Amino acid sequence: MSEVYAARRTRLRERCNAGGSAAALVSRAANVRYLAGATPRGAVLLLGKREDLLVCSGPPDERPEEGRPDETLRVHVLPGPGGDPAVAAAGVVAAQGADSLAVEEHHLTVARHRAIRSVAPRLRLADLGGAVEQLRVVKDEEEISCLRIGAEIADQALGELLESILVGRTERHLALELERRLVDHGADGPAFPTSVATGPNSGRRTHAPTDRRVEEGDFLSVCLGATYRGYRCEIGRTFVIGTSPADWQIDLYDLVFAAQRAGRESLAPGAAYRDVDRAARQVLDSAGYRERLSPLTGHGVGLEIDEDPQLAPAAMGKLDACVPVTVEPGVHLPGRGGVRIDDTLVVRPEADGGPELLTITTKELLAL
Repeated sequence: MSEVYAARRTRLRERCNAGGSAAALVSRAANVRYLAGATPRGAVLLLGKREDLLVCSGPPDERPEEGRPDETLRVHVLPGPGGDPAVAAAGVVAAQGADSLAVEEHHLTVARHRAIRSVAPRLRLADLGGAVEQLRVVKDEEEISCLRIGAEIADQALGELLESILVGRTERHLALELERRLVDHGADGPAFPTSVATGPNSGRRTHAPTDRRVEEGDFLSVCLGATYRGYRCEIGRTFVIGTSPADWQIDLYDLVFAAQRAGRESLAPGAAYRDVDRAARQVLDSAGYRERLSPLTGHGVGLEIDEDPQLAPAAMGKLDACVPVTVEPGVHLPGRGGVRIDDTLVVRPEADGGPELLTITTKELLAL
């Protein structure tokens, strides 16, 4: 992987040089990991004038399950506790004679920015902006492989839960069991707090599990994800508990399923972000649910669970190949419940078979 990380840093360095900065300080954790591998908490990456440097408050530990830092990087460990790696990195740049440093202003706190100014008052600070986030949008096949394994783990955990007795158990208990199963099957941990929603809570986006118990006739919405080697995927499904679904449940489910399918089928290199959103949204909008819809249809995934691109009505930009995204439309009816269906897919050209579905748990409306 060392050559992969080096190539990523080279692309970032080229962007910095084009913007007039000889050095860059990367402090956002996901961005540091993207450029340097698995690193200690709080570490920063300095793309220096002479060499690249990983600055840490303590020595890197051995975490083979998560990967290791790029072995070609020189590691600088702060001499004592309480130091700030970002401030120390700025001091190194100043000592090297650089006149400018690009920083991630969207991540630095005001206090940290002032501290950097104090140790390097002659250094011109420029904004790196979202340069690293933009590089992260298109994934290589190694990254996609991690997402694929994470999706398999999430599918497996969900499948096992569906085989157990659900009536009488609380949302909170089911969520905890799912997260335990993720780890049992090889995940680093959950990709985000697992959502289990029953009855009138079902269909809500990012619902926090409560002590409500599963009842006969409920809709049960589950949204979970696994983290594998730092990469995060997402799956969401809705089921009916006990007896056969009511007519209104079948109708609502079929409608959300049609919207989700429209969104999935619109994923292609060159498709506008907002057109993917529109494809799914108009199915629900035309059925009279405009006021019940989420602000977006999906989003990118990777080292973070919510990355660019955003598949939303006002989003600007077009999809590229090898971009993993979620498609997750839903409708929630207050007091009754609702439906969410959520998949993680990778954008692929038609010649390669079209979008690659990573989360394969059935989307048939099951009565459990």
